[in-house]
Amino acid sequence: MANTQSPPTDRQGQTPPGPDGWPLVGNTLSFLRDPISFYGHCAEAYDSDVVAYSIAGSDGYMITDPAIIERVLVTDDSEYTRGLVADTLGQVVDGGLLLLEGEEWQQHRSALQPSFYRDRIETYAAMMVRYATEQADTWEHGQTVAVSEQMRTLTLRILTKTLLDVDVEGDESTIGDAASTITDRFDASTLSAFLPLWVPTPRNRRANRAVDAFEGAIDDIIEKRQRSDGTYDDLLSIMLDVDDDLMDESDVRDHLFTFLFAGHETTSLALSYTLFCLANDPERQARLHAELDDVLGGDAPTAADLFELDYLERVVDEALRLYPPAYTMFREPERDVELGGYVIPEGSVLSLPQWVVHRDERWYDGPGQFRPERWAEGRDRPEYAYYPFGGGPRHCIGMRFARMELELVLATLAQRFQFHPVTEPPLDLSMQITLQPESPIEVGLAAR
Repeated sequence: MANTQSPPTDRQGQTPPGPDGWPLVGNTLSFLRDPISFYGHCAEAYDSDVVAYSIAGSDGYMITDPAIIERVLVTDDSEYTRGLVADTLGQVVDGGLLLLEGEEWQQHRSALQPSFYRDRIETYAAMMVRYATEQADTWEHGQTVAVSEQMRTLTLRILTKTLLDVDVEGDESTIGDAASTITDRFDASTLSAFLPLWVPTPRNRRANRAVDAFEGAIDDIIEKRQRSDGTYDDLLSIMLDVDDDLMDESDVRDHLFTFLFAGHETTSLALSYTLFCLANDPERQARLHAELDDVLGGDAPTAADLFELDYLERVVDEALRLYPPAYTMFREPERDVELGGYVIPEGSVLSLPQWVVHRDERWYDGPGQFRPERWAEGRDRPEYAYYPFGGGPRHCIGMRFARMELELVLATLAQRFQFHPVTEPPLDLSMQITLQPESPIEVGLAAR
């Protein structure tokens, strides 16, 4: 594994180690063949927390030292831009919190933040449990369910009802299918991920149709709200009430696109991976059931109950460690910077991969194992050895919302059912915009 000590200063001027590449194409072919294996090779084969490579004509550097990651995301955040994220998602949406930079980002973030204060989020708990209960009511003893599909619908319904006061029942497939198609378009193992969206490939044409459908659904949501005579106190009303000089209707559409796209997709993946882990570990699932029975006594979970459900929290933490839906973060330095003893040129693509850091044996014993109790052991880890929601000023604005949703939905479903393995490890995964299973994740159900 990489040396945990700071590199000597005589590395100044040297190039970080990394895989050999071919003329012109660099490491593109190796990356396309298997992006996850490529990341793994970069982490294991070189005694360095900074590894250099070249993909699709861009110089990249993988950073795996938590101290350097913290410096990039927190200490020196203003010296970096979103870079590759803007180049990728910027083909789909013009703005939103993921893409805005500088003062404009700060103003929009401040305007939207009240919707994600803790006291506001806790008012959504009953709705989260209600929808999770309705989902559980559709399940039967002995049934096999594709949780990766059903959690997508569930999290979309929760997000739209709580943040936008819109019930999308019956229309979930329009948004969900469009999001899935757009995500698939950016599969890192496909050449099309590196082509502009205007190139008329079959995958691009499908993606463009999906973008049109997604935008159409957003327009419908805005139009219905503008025609309504009701009084609302939600994220959508906050956005529509902001002064047009700060946030016009185009900005509102971009923010809605971002929240709908990223908000439900990441949470549905996290739930799917958590249910997969529990189904394949009956001992730890039984421990979770025992805690739920003891604390809840058969009652529906509430936001207040989460303070007593310690093992539930650790189960979620561990699933997010093993299978972070946001598998890496990208940054680009706006000037030459020194990282890990190396000079990294302006405009380089930095990858800060949760997928690698979360599985580093320097910070985790048995890093490939699902072991929720590790979070109760008090091991001294660097803060940025674990960052499923990013970090620094640009950490996920919906982090508290997502965590509460994960825990309440999981508690509701696990109260009612025991999960049995159908999809078994190892999972076949693909690096798209998010970490996606190649095939649906299925679990078997047994009523409790």
